[in-house]
Amino acid sequence: MQPPPPAPPPQSERTVSIAADTVDSAALIGPARELLIRHGDATYRLRITSQNKMILTK
Repeated sequence: MQPPPPAPPPQSERTVSIAADTVDSAALIGPARELLIRHGDATYRLRITSQNKMILTK
């Protein structure tokens, strides 16, 4: 019997500092300029536009 295939690598993780309920957007979003946020059963997309504005969509 062959051993099971190796597990896929975990998703990348990063640590974000929160000071007085404030998070720097660059630290939160990172170089990809887009972040998925799970809230309950819904998933939201937070992204930085080409004009450097933030948009949150469901």
